[in-house]
Amino acid sequence: MTAFDPLTDEYLVAGCLKNDRRVQEQLYRKYANEMYAICLAYESDRDSAKDILQEAFIKVFKSIDQFDKRGSLKGWIRRIITNTAIDFYRRKGVEANFVDVERIADVTPSNDEELGGYGSEDILAHVKRLPEGARVIFNLFALEGYSHKEIAERLNITEGTSKSQFSRARQLLQEWVK
Repeated sequence: MTAFDPLTDEYLVAGCLKNDRRVQEQLYRKYANEMYAICLAYESDRDSAKDILQEAFIKVFKSIDQFDKRGSLKGWIRRIITNTAIDFYRRKGVEANFVDVERIADVTPSNDEELGGYGSEDILAHVKRLPEGARVIFNLFALEGYSHKEIAERLNITEGTSKSQFSRARQLLQEWVK
């Protein structure tokens, strides 16, 4: 017989459903660092990223009864983090940080080139350097799997703006990696 692991997702969800503060803290400690890294992918300002993280975990605790257990708890929390980051940009008025489609030269997507000796941390460092609007679009499209239509609806921009920002992000990343 194995010892009971108090950090299983089942245990954490059950405790959070009972509003047990100690279990909520355990859940937070289990996932906070990984989720904070996701927040930083959307918001380069560390204080704002911490605000997103805190707001997202409050949502997690308030809506834990909606976790359907079909997917992973980590994936569910990640989705809340992403949606909270999107809400943060809406409140912040991020539309001003997107470049108008007509002002961007057409960039034809090319085949992804080999990244040479670059590791994922190197690539993420370059992603953090992207202009705010391009970084958000790149994260939502390339990392989270949203379609340009979904991104446009969520951020209140046009689908063309989403596509152009993603193209611009790819172009910059390719230049920086060379």
